[in-house]
Amino acid sequence: MQTVFKIDSTGDVTVLSLQSVDATNRLTCSCVEALSEAVSELARDPKPLIITGNTHFFSAGADLGEIAALTGPAAYEFSKLGQTLMNAVERFPAPVYAAIRGYCMGGGLDLALACHRRIASPNAIFGHRGAVLGLITGWGGTQRLPRLVGKGRALEMLVAAEKIHASEALRIGLVDAVAEDPVASAREIV
Repeated sequence: MQTVFKIDSTGDVTVLSLQSVDATNRLTCSCVEALSEAVSELARDPKPLIITGNTHFFSAGADLGEIAALTGPAAYEFSKLGQTLMNAVERFPAPVYAAIRGYCMGGGLDLALACHRRIASPNAIFGHRGAVLGLITGWGGTQRLPRLVGKGRALEMLVAAEKIHASEALRIGLVDAVAEDPVASAREIV
């Protein structure tokens, strides 16, 4: 099995860095399963958790190739799998921070929304682009996004598949802060 994340648990904080061979950090079925197991394991001895990606991608979201190949029942199971991960992150017994650089799209945005706080770098770009492809998230983003940014703004992002930059994300309340190094900024808060 290929590595889909790296965990660095030093001091009073754990950093979970998403990793993929193509560097887009797609949330494949196997990645979501592995992340769910890791979050459950980390919850047994909780300390603040920072979830991050790389310079260009927090996460590009679900793997569209996998989604296209799913049948109805398999799609339902994949949706449940993603919901399980997002709920585990949301219910994590210590603070969870999303440290976002680069693209944070679709299921990646759902993952960031499940975190308790979001800190973005100035180059962060957010969006739920599924409407362009005839898809809608099944991982809780349709509920979490309106709670943060309001129903009207969430509809613009979800239905119009609008992408927004870090400064706009801060203005509308999607992120809590913008920092050159969001991981370091999250460490300071902890």
